[in-house]
Amino acid sequence: MSKFAKRSKKAGLPPGTLVHIGKKRSEKTRVRLINYDESSFLDTETEAAEEYCAAKAATGITWVNVDGIHQIDLFQRIGECFGLHPLVLEDIMNTDQRPKMEDFGDYVYIVLKMLSLNDRGEIAAEQVSLILGKNFVLSFREQHSDIFDPIVERIKSGKGFIRKTGADYLAYALLDAVVDHYFVVLEKREEEIDALEEEVIANATPSTLQRIHKLRRELIFLRKAIFPFRNVIGALERGESAFFEPTSRIYLRDIYDHTIHIIDTLETFRDLATGLLDIYLSSVSNRMNSVMRVLTVIATIFMPLTFLAGVYGMNFKHMPELEWTWGYPAILLLMATVGISMQVYFRKKKWL
Repeated sequence: MSKFAKRSKKAGLPPGTLVHIGKKRSEKTRVRLINYDESSFLDTETEAAEEYCAAKAATGITWVNVDGIHQIDLFQRIGECFGLHPLVLEDIMNTDQRPKMEDFGDYVYIVLKMLSLNDRGEIAAEQVSLILGKNFVLSFREQHSDIFDPIVERIKSGKGFIRKTGADYLAYALLDAVVDHYFVVLEKREEEIDALEEEVIANATPSTLQRIHKLRRELIFLRKAIFPFRNVIGALERGESAFFEPTSRIYLRDIYDHTIHIIDTLETFRDLATGLLDIYLSSVSNRMNSVMRVLTVIATIFMPLTFLAGVYGMNFKHMPELEWTWGYPAILLLMATVGISMQVYFRKKKWL
């Protein structure tokens, strides 16, 4: 319901109208402009549109990274500088897009989800949009994070051959950084599954059931965020976009393998989560059966004792044992003998 409620902001508006849909994650939009080639490196933060346009026309590779996608006027200036279609800008500002790839001739537009863990250990997802052109890459994120900082350091230090390659390799590096971070999230969920397995077997409680249901919802969410991305990388690796050179498509194949591995891991986690639910229900059922067995044994032991107490509690006048001096202790001894004998029998049968 929340997805439709957010999209209702665009009801009645013409296509290409820029409306930010989603949670405002950054108070101020940060624009980082990086231009580099094999012998030079420029890194600056600016909101001046003329610098974007000048960087696009400059030699080398231009990377514009935008953190915070709610500032409409800034997006319009960037779109004008790089010749972006209004529908692309509209999709960038709509943060509930599914992962996809669209080729517009002069550039290719890629959408994917970046996953992270918040302070409470919950999975947080944000949309990352990449635009790859002939000599430029545009990246748009909902908020600032340090996930791309190692790539900036590689460019700055000149390590590897990222400074010697084109914009397609930079786009690959950004995609690879996002996908590698999926493994961090999955490792944390694997630790949680292991802890839940021990808890379910040792001492399952109603809070355990809540954690299992929460885990299952998260795994479904992860699958929806990651599964379509496999098709995106597969299309790029097969050469459906001319912006990725054959030398870069080899690296895309590596991302594709990682994506397949992540999806297989998710399917395994989903099976384990389903198994945890079954184990929890079995544990609760077994615990209830144990309680009922003990209560049944206790009730069975007291049945003959209750019978004896009922018979000799009727107080008929002509009951021969009523006048017997040793009648009371004899009945108590008989009750004790019957109770102990039945208890020994039940323990021998392992019913108690």
